[in-house]
Amino acid sequence: MNEDILALSARLGEICRARGITITTAESCTGGGVGCAITAVSGSSEYFETGFITYSNTAKTQQLGVSESELAEHGAVSAAVVKAMVAGACRASGAHYAVALSGVAGPGGGSVEKPVGTVWIGFGSPNASDALCYRFDGDRHAVRTEAIEQALAGLIERLSGVPDPNDPPIL
Repeated sequence: MNEDILALSARLGEICRARGITITTAESCTGGGVGCAITAVSGSSEYFETGFITYSNTAKTQQLGVSESELAEHGAVSAAVVKAMVAGACRASGAHYAVALSGVAGPGGGSVEKPVGTVWIGFGSPNASDALCYRFDGDRHAVRTEAIEQALAGLIERLSGVPDPNDPPIL
């Protein structure tokens, strides 16, 4: 694991601890790489209990509740599916926030619409999420590494301004 990923993981851990936030992952093309990065930080069990590797569409449906119709209509590498993965991972784990990734790491499997290097990353909670599409260059290892870095950086960006989930709601 490279130093940039370890530094991002450490920063994510600081934010989660300071704010009392728990996180989970739902990964396809990265095969558990984000969860591996998060748990490389000592004490990560305070904010990370479980992650999901849902490489197949069947796993996405069975473990995270992604609908077969969403997969058929949009394909696994899509905003709709990573958003559904986020919601499903939060529900299944009880975590406050999740990151979900689905993409084409290569060297095969790409198409004109979704070439090799296309990765959708979703961020959010059980009730609200956003998704961004990235196009990473390089071989399979490079695509997966860049996706892991972007997933961690995106979580940090989004969680930096999130209030403590244990605070009373502002009315």
